[in-house]
Amino acid sequence: MSILIPSIADSDQLHRDALTVLQPGFEGTTAPPEWVCRHLAAGLGSVALFGRNVTDQAQLAALTAQLRQENPDLLIAIDEEGGDVTRLEVGSGSSWPGNLALGEIDDPALTRDVARELGRALAECGINYNWAPSADVNSNPGNPIIGVRSFGADPELCARHTAAWVEGLQSAGVAACAKHFPGHGDTAIDSHHGLPMIGVDEDLLRSRDLVPFRAAVEAGAKALMSAHIMLPAVDPVYPATLSKAVLGGLLRGRPEDGGLGYQGLIVTDAIEMGAIANTYGIAEGTVLALAAGADAICVGGGLADEETVLTLRDAIVGAVRSGRLPEERLADAAARVRSLGSWARISAQGAPTEPDLSIGLRAARRALLVTTDPAQPFAPVTDRPCVASFSPEPNIAVGDVTPWGVAGMLAERFPGTRALSFTPADAAADGQLDELVARVLREAADRRLVLVVRDLHRHEWMAAAVRGLLATRPDALVVEMGVPQAAPVGALHIATHGAARVCGLAAVEVLTGQPTVRTQ
Repeated sequence: MSILIPSIADSDQLHRDALTVLQPGFEGTTAPPEWVCRHLAAGLGSVALFGRNVTDQAQLAALTAQLRQENPDLLIAIDEEGGDVTRLEVGSGSSWPGNLALGEIDDPALTRDVARELGRALAECGINYNWAPSADVNSNPGNPIIGVRSFGADPELCARHTAAWVEGLQSAGVAACAKHFPGHGDTAIDSHHGLPMIGVDEDLLRSRDLVPFRAAVEAGAKALMSAHIMLPAVDPVYPATLSKAVLGGLLRGRPEDGGLGYQGLIVTDAIEMGAIANTYGIAEGTVLALAAGADAICVGGGLADEETVLTLRDAIVGAVRSGRLPEERLADAAARVRSLGSWARISAQGAPTEPDLSIGLRAARRALLVTTDPAQPFAPVTDRPCVASFSPEPNIAVGDVTPWGVAGMLAERFPGTRALSFTPADAAADGQLDELVARVLREAADRRLVLVVRDLHRHEWMAAAVRGLLATRPDALVVEMGVPQAAPVGALHIATHGAARVCGLAAVEVLTGQPTVRTQ
């Protein structure tokens, strides 16, 4: 009588490995759902936290402690870039300036220090894996999704700050994840909604977009995140997340063969984003990503339920059993996840050091660029101003929950400050823009007028409103909290290089006559 020995494709190990490579999110702030605990016991190697899981740092520390009881090597991920993209301080705005502000200062030692202190803040909350930094070169000024999340438009600048950020974060025992490989900076479409096409040749890709990722690899980044973008020069069929030519060739390939020789964890951008979900579906996208060389599947920013986890797990299991996904490829991916989890557990040993929160504001002050108009001498705001804020449609990465701007901060100093807020809908119909301008002028008739904008160069309705207001009120003060691509306007123009809370605080100091900053 012969004994049949089951292969991995018929064993519980297959299900464990399939769960291990998933990085799902969930709902709740006080305790993980029962289904999360059950799947952690069954092999789930990571969980992802978002703003919906955070109320404050003490609550977050308690939640992560409960999660880790199920698996001491658990990777607890968060999307905490600092700056505009914050989950740790989703309700208040970030204590850390974002990448563009740090790139504007161009002091890699400062970038390293900021990332280290942010890492300490994450470690205090029990988070050991951060989907940051953005290593994208923001070569397209009209980019709707990267912008201030990039260190800038110069590849070498992005490279030195990406390396410094990675080193600083990981010195605090938190794994860095440089994104979005091989570079999301030259896109005109948000991959949350559609599939961007980058029509550059491979030489430009290598000399521009890959430069910061090479620096991230050399700095020892524990993880890299793939981008949902089409690069026909490298792969005319599949987007980068699903491409063996991109993940296996450009990223994993040996340097002598033109690759970066990367041996760490490769994680996908969120698999439920429109670029993948609307073209392949999340189940097929997951299988193709793993087959292409991804080791982990990010999911849960939008789909945060057990059904999603089961759908993806079963798709992986089915693909292995049918031969579409080699069992060795899945086992290798799962081993990389477990290896990073082990590194994170060892790195977290010992009491975390309390972060220095003051460094964020100090850096934000250095990032300010103030332009004055000689024809309109500036006098500090000393009484209740009128603040008109112009908000573009928020992208999904930034979200629409985190407060931004300077109106609230000025109101704290000057109770009775008048705050107005406008969106594209307020200027969409005929005549609305004129009404908007007239309303602001009425509200600000006897007050200093402060105009707060975000990426003025990308939004004609916003630019038209500012032009209309300055025609009557050339003494208005302008605060640009996005990419300062448009020419400075107003009696005083402050470019903060990001909308983090500390960037707003630094701008308010200038508006009220407190610090000395760079002027031009």
